[in-house]
Amino acid sequence: MNAKELKKYFPILDQEVNGHPLVYLDSAATSQKPVQVIEAINSYYRTSNANVHRGVHTLGNRATDLYEGARDKVRRFINSGSTKEIIFLRGTTTALNLVAESYGRANVGEGDEIVITYMEHHSNIIPWQQLAKYTGATLKYIPMQEDGTISLEDVRATVTSNTKIVSVMMVSNVLGTINPIADIAKIAHENGAVMVVDAAQAAPHIQIDVQKLDCDFLAFSGHKMCGPTGIGVLYGKEQLLNNMEPIEFGGEMIDFVGLYESTWKELPWKFEGGTPIIAGAIGLGAAIDFLNEIGIDAIEQHEHILASYALDKLSEIPDLTIFGPKSGQDRAGVVTFNLGDVHPHDVATVLDAEGIAVRAGHHCAQPLMKWCEVSSTARASFYLYNTEEDIDRLAASLLKTKEYFSDVF
Repeated sequence: MNAKELKKYFPILDQEVNGHPLVYLDSAATSQKPVQVIEAINSYYRTSNANVHRGVHTLGNRATDLYEGARDKVRRFINSGSTKEIIFLRGTTTALNLVAESYGRANVGEGDEIVITYMEHHSNIIPWQQLAKYTGATLKYIPMQEDGTISLEDVRATVTSNTKIVSVMMVSNVLGTINPIADIAKIAHENGAVMVVDAAQAAPHIQIDVQKLDCDFLAFSGHKMCGPTGIGVLYGKEQLLNNMEPIEFGGEMIDFVGLYESTWKELPWKFEGGTPIIAGAIGLGAAIDFLNEIGIDAIEQHEHILASYALDKLSEIPDLTIFGPKSGQDRAGVVTFNLGDVHPHDVATVLDAEGIAVRAGHHCAQPLMKWCEVSSTARASFYLYNTEEDIDRLAASLLKTKEYFSDVF
């Protein structure tokens, strides 16, 4: 099934914006939702709405089966060995914070090191900054190459026997760089550190096998992969999760509560305090079914073609600067750029007038913006429903934008 055929499953794409057919190029921020996901959530609320795990009535059992069934879909999607390793949380941010707060505070101390990269999203920077401040550890950054990649030589030079945590995004939300996670994990483990992976931009687009990656923790969000907002996943190796303490306490996650002491449920529920994100998990399960039907490998190949086409097409526009790996290199479906001296917000505003949705700003990556020597950029990001015609529209509108501001100034 090609992208034009897939578009029919996304109702939101069948509309005009400012008198033009919508071209949605902001999937790195959030993807659109197919009817299969919308209907799965609707069906749950219409037919099976009840709290999970707590009751023995029919609706409760039905909701529990749907919720735990979604957990198993996630397990198979990333090839985890057990549903005990799949924790449902609010999103990637919550998952990374859980690792920093629970695992980090128990295992990192003064004189230890935490290693990340300059390209990280703020969600994979600030938790480690806070952990370093709390523990007295040192936060270190792996250098970047001029093309926006990192070399394994620099990883080896940065990670030492004092390193306790290495946390790296699998795919950059700005540069489109695809990082060699399995190789980095090997270096981390050789030095006695654990490997944490921010897979928010990878899970929707690239086949993930946590056993082949040999990562210790991996986090991603549902809303970037055709699922609903407010649901995400933390994968963790069972042994590590068993030894970690919850950071959120209340109903659902307890085994026994006394007046002065309490005990916790077994995995994965000890990390899911309170009423869980039931509808969100069911919607994520439906999104995984949808992506599996299309095939992650097919999605990755489609986006690689689109990225190469976009890089070639946009490179023809005078005064347009593209950030990240060049055409022909292994990169994801993200093209970040600036158009001469025109502010990215102005570029995005003019494109919106043409019915084209792109992102403008620092993309929650201010250290990376500083490394790129800019304060902000515009970003076009592609997904399974985008076509080469969408990129043609983008290129033509950018030329119009350039002409407009040339006349103004």
